[in-house]
Amino acid sequence: MIDFGNVAYGYGGTTLLSEVTLTLPPGSFHFLTGPSGAGKSTFLKLCFGELLPRAGRISLFGRDVVDYDRDGIAQLRRRIGMVHQDCQFLDHLPVSRNVTLPLEVSGRAADPGELRDLLAWVGLSAQAEALPPSLSGGERQRAALARAVITSPDLVLADEPTGNLDWEMSLRLMTLLVELNRMGKTILVATHDMNLIRAAKAQVSARVLRIRDRHVQAAGAEL
Repeated sequence: MIDFGNVAYGYGGTTLLSEVTLTLPPGSFHFLTGPSGAGKSTFLKLCFGELLPRAGRISLFGRDVVDYDRDGIAQLRRRIGMVHQDCQFLDHLPVSRNVTLPLEVSGRAADPGELRDLLAWVGLSAQAEALPPSLSGGERQRAALARAVITSPDLVLADEPTGNLDWEMSLRLMTLLVELNRMGKTILVATHDMNLIRAAKAQVSARVLRIRDRHVQAAGAEL
């Protein structure tokens, strides 16, 4: 699904990632760890097609990312759901409308029944008509996850999704990601929280990738 071949990327003459070669197969669950500033967000942006490698190649869904034109990138991103740590919403629109915006952008209408089921799945049925400023941190992250999967993506990327949450809510969000993986979705979660990774051991067979000295390496052990 995602193949990196000797990929390098940097900003302003500084190399952030170098000689990255790895594969994320369909249906896999990976955690990406590393200190702040190591390049976790950059790695996810490369997976999303938001950034192009300075060197090497990245294949997304069997095609080199540089071969996608503008329309192709738009189509590609419909197959990828992205959850940010600091999720942004349109505050004048209710939660239900914010969740369905990716469908509207692609010219598709939301199925009312599927939307109800999705909001129930993330535990936001009662907040469907609420405005985003009224949501708690955990509710915002669950709304962001619902928005990320409304298009039924094959791949879900989550960038420090539990960074602003308490432990209980972090585990709840992780359980939702595990359920998505059991549905066949490929999951990649960037996090510095090793306790959260260890807590996932009972729920999912996952691999840990670690950014160290500009390289992305398999940590070795399955969780």
